[in-house]
Amino acid sequence: MRGRGGEGEKSLEPFRKTCDNQLPFLSLKAQVFKRVSITVGLSLLLLSGSMTRGSAQSRVLRTGLGDKRDTSVGSYSGLMKPLAPELQAQSLPVLTPTQPAAVEQLKQGIALIQQGKLPEAIAAFRQASQLNPQLAPAHYNLGLALRQVGQLQASADAFYKATQADPNFALAFANLGAALLEGSNLQLARDYLGRALELDPNLGVAHYNYGLVLSQLGELDRAIAQFKSAMQLSQNAPEPSYHLGVTYLQQGKIKEAKKAFQQALKISPQYPEAHYHIGSILFNEGNLDAALEAFRKATVANSNYANAYYAAGLVFLRQNRYSDAQQVLQYARDLYKVQGNSQWARQADQLLERSR
Repeated sequence: MRGRGGEGEKSLEPFRKTCDNQLPFLSLKAQVFKRVSITVGLSLLLLSGSMTRGSAQSRVLRTGLGDKRDTSVGSYSGLMKPLAPELQAQSLPVLTPTQPAAVEQLKQGIALIQQGKLPEAIAAFRQASQLNPQLAPAHYNLGLALRQVGQLQASADAFYKATQADPNFALAFANLGAALLEGSNLQLARDYLGRALELDPNLGVAHYNYGLVLSQLGELDRAIAQFKSAMQLSQNAPEPSYHLGVTYLQQGKIKEAKKAFQQALKISPQYPEAHYHIGSILFNEGNLDAALEAFRKATVANSNYANAYYAAGLVFLRQNRYSDAQQVLQYARDLYKVQGNSQWARQADQLLERSR
């Protein structure tokens, strides 16, 4: 075990040369559906989703983007997945009484959702859509429920049928685009999200998901414009600010990125990725104590956040706090292994060897 300072500081120099720029960077891979909305007629039921993804890049799952006209309040839990829009009652297709059996099945599906019986609700929504293929809310709600159980392709198919039943159903186009975004079908996602915005220019979640598409296509300036629009329309959602910061980082605009991450934290103080990126900026600026505090906040917000533990280990090594470094690096390594991230598990092992 090395001591603190003196010879230990000198022996750390080779480590610094190889690891200064090796903080893990979070992927921009699209992630969809924060909250599921099940509706019929003018009634509105909100169902908070909780999907987890066991990887080092998992993010906190947050409620769907609420446009200015939306006064509902949601909760967040689990790990983050791009956003699906929240259903606005005035955007719903008008139901006609020509197929009462189909409408009854739709209502039954909603009741089953309220009871937490998702498989039975899916069966009811599917039955409603079969009884009346032109009942757009049946297809739409089926798509939301299927997405909730992870059936992405079937979900996209249901949203597509909703758009065919009602070509003016903006939220169906937005959900379809979001599903395609998660499936990395960027060109089609772009088309359908664009159509959603043509139908409803004030749909904040569509602007947000469109920004994610554009950022993955390398159209960073246009992505920034979409994230800013989403921020204006969805002022209680932290995701647009966060991804604005990530996009600024891609452009090397550190000051603007830091400001965007701070805005995300004003909205959601427990946003681990925002804390992590601020810590990364501070680390690269040499402000080690402040960086360590940011990484600590990231781990408080998400105790399984391997990247934050790894980054804290780098700070401790810079500060010659080898015992502390070994503790957090071992924890990061074990998390990486559990999460199936063998590359960064090996990286953590290498740092552990150099700290002994």
